[in-house]
Amino acid sequence: MHASLKRYAWLSIAAAVATILLKGSAWWLTGSVGLLSDALESFVNLAGAMMALAMLSLAAQPADDNHAHGHGKAEYFSSAFEGFLILVAAMSIGYAAVERLLNPQPLETVGIGLAISVIASIINLVTSRVLLGVGRKYKSITLEADAHHLLTDVWTSAGVIAGVALVWFTGWLWLDPVIALLVALNIVWTGWQLLQRSASGLMDVSLPEADLRAIETILDGYRRHGLDFHALRTRQAGARAFVSVHLLVPGAWTVQQGHDWSERVESDIRRAVSQVHITTHLEPLEDPLSLADSGLDRHDEGRRE
Repeated sequence: MHASLKRYAWLSIAAAVATILLKGSAWWLTGSVGLLSDALESFVNLAGAMMALAMLSLAAQPADDNHAHGHGKAEYFSSAFEGFLILVAAMSIGYAAVERLLNPQPLETVGIGLAISVIASIINLVTSRVLLGVGRKYKSITLEADAHHLLTDVWTSAGVIAGVALVWFTGWLWLDPVIALLVALNIVWTGWQLLQRSASGLMDVSLPEADLRAIETILDGYRRHGLDFHALRTRQAGARAFVSVHLLVPGAWTVQQGHDWSERVESDIRRAVSQVHITTHLEPLEDPLSLADSGLDRHDEGRRE
């Protein structure tokens, strides 16, 4: 699966290189600091896409002795890195904007520069829609982060193009750096959101609410057959989901009976949640000590020898 996802990281790299060339040309032709801010963000796109490719390659590696749960969390490093780069770009844009606000300069060849920027924005829009669809389908936070960043870039570019056009028509030179400052504030928000989501993943955030509801519905169905459950724990690691739950069955059942019902429960959860690894623990319904380890840490106090 990850081998195919790497194709989309290469698509993002190609789009970033193309937009750097186009937006860089637009800035060089016009001298607009607003268009410069747009070009600088494309460098962030390129660095983020290259990081995404590296992390998708790492996440694709199979589990080993030192990483028994696989390498899926590598994707969070990619989105965190991209969030950090966005913040750095925002500071650079802000510095250039303040300097231009203090020292206004006329714009040149604006028409051609804006046309080039429109072409670059169309490239980013098409690429972002492709990445977003694939990222959601395969639950890849790396591709989703890249897609959201590109979408932000599209809206940023639209604002910059409109603002520079207004400067061209009105002659209000102060508007160009003000637009660049607004761009900086906008991408700061995007970078902060990416950093927050990455931190949540690295801190073993639970599965999305929709997946949790689906699991609870399945468990409720089995309760009607005389089973019970506790200690349900979930976490997301990149595209892979992990679920553990304690299954309480009648103590008179044989090991085979308990195992068969456990397999049914796991099979139903796998159909409801994609790319999930499930761990079930069998315990007797009648023994009150079965509930002694319902917390995160197993408690041995009071357990029979």
